[in-house]
Amino acid sequence: MADFDTAPSELIETPPASADVNQEYFSHVKKINDVFYDQVKTSDQKAAYIFTFMLAFLVTSSEVRNVFTLERYYDRTIWENTLSVILGLTSTFSMLSAVMVILPRHLTTSTSLFWGTWSKHRPLLEEAAEHGNLRYLFDEYLKNADILAQIARQKYRFVSYAFRGLIATVLAYVLLLIAG
Repeated sequence: MADFDTAPSELIETPPASADVNQEYFSHVKKINDVFYDQVKTSDQKAAYIFTFMLAFLVTSSEVRNVFTLERYYDRTIWENTLSVILGLTSTFSMLSAVMVILPRHLTTSTSLFWGTWSKHRPLLEEAAEHGNLRYLFDEYLKNADILAQIARQKYRFVSYAFRGLIATVLAYVLLLIAG
C-alpha cells in the first residue's frame, strides 16, 4: 500500500504509564491506529474487487464493450441508445472511482510512523527518548490516528462511489438486455 506503511503496533512495546499518559489511554490510541490502518487497507481491497469485477465485465461482455463504439448507436431505438450511454458512463465512473481509492494521498502533516518523513521525525524521537518524554509517543499515535482517519474517509468516499457505479452498471446492463 503506497499511502501508509507501518509495523503493526502489537510489535511496538507499550511504554509504562507516566503521570502524563495513562497506560489504558496509550493502549487505546494504539488500538485506534490499528483499526484505522486496517480500514485503509480494506478500502483498497474493496476498490480492487470492484475494479476487477468491472474489468472482467467489460472484457467478457460484448454488450458492454460495444457501448463504446459509434456503430452501435446507428440502428438502435432511442431507449436502447439511452441505456447504452448510461451503461458506458456508469461503468467508466465505477472504474475511475475504484482507481481514485488507490491513488496516493498527499497530506500536509505526518508523524514518525510514516516512512516518507522519517528523516524529519527521527531527531524529534531521539530527543524525546533522551528526556523520557512519553507524551511525545502518545501525541504521535494520536496525530497518526487523525491522519489515518482522514485517509480512510477519503478512500471510503470513493469506494462508495465505485460501488454505486457498479450497481448502476448492472441495472443498466439488465435493462439493456431486456430492451434488446
